[in-house]
Amino acid sequence: MKSLTAQQRKYLRSQAHHLEPIVLIGKHGLTDGSIEAVNNALDTRELIKIKFREHKDEKQSLSFQLADSTESHMVGMIGHTVIFFRQNSDPNEQIIHLPGL
Repeated sequence: MKSLTAQQRKYLRSQAHHLEPIVLIGKHGLTDGSIEAVNNALDTRELIKIKFREHKDEKQSLSFQLADSTESHMVGMIGHTVIFFRQNSDPNEQIIHLPGL
C-alpha cells in the first residue's frame, strides 16, 4: 500500500469536512463487526469518518490497528473523529481522484 503525500492528505481532509461519522466505536472497542462495517463503508464510499464514543484514550493505537486491518490510510484525526481513505482498486469505480496521481 503506497503512502499518501502531505498534499493528498490535505485534499482528503478537505473532502471529508462535510461528512458525518458513519461508524461509531463504542464500549466493545474494535470488534469483527466494526472492522467489517468499516470495510463495507470504504468499499462503497472510499472516504469515511469514524467516531470514538469510548476508548478515547486508545484512539490513536486503535486507529492504526483499524487502518492495518482494513488496508486503508488514516488521513487525519480531529478530536475523537478519525478520517480513513481506501481507494477502489477498479479505476472505473473510483469516486475520489487524488491530486498527483
